[in-house]
Amino acid sequence: MAMGSTETLTWGGGAWGGDPADEPSLTVEVHDSDLATVTYRPAPEGLGRFYLGFQPRDYYDDPAESAPVDLEAEAAAFAAWAEGIGADDVRPSEVRALLAEEGVEDPPDVFVEETVDRLLRLVGLPVPDGLHDAELG
Repeated sequence: MAMGSTETLTWGGGAWGGDPADEPSLTVEVHDSDLATVTYRPAPEGLGRFYLGFQPRDYYDDPAESAPVDLEAEAAAFAAWAEGIGADDVRPSEVRALLAEEGVEDPPDVFVEETVDRLLRLVGLPVPDGLHDAELG
């Protein structure tokens, strides 16, 4: 993945490369191997998006880049989403441990693709080939 590039992975209709309009769906946008935007549907009103690595507002040092994230609510909603796709043993605390904190200076993984990998494995989704190609590029 080249500097300044974005890789978008979409799971919908039960497969990677599916339609994000299908529900349930998951879209992961990886930016520069530093942050990932995770969008999932269906989600409760006001929820359905969180970040891995850095939050955009911190990464770009501009609060206008992203709205604040209710990490506890997103973790619970995503765990419920995972249950909807058949992963009945995902605990909100496991999801919460992977989410980007506000004001983080050093995320736990050097490449956000590693965190995305852990999130996908947690909910039982196959890891798409393109994810690891991105961190090697």
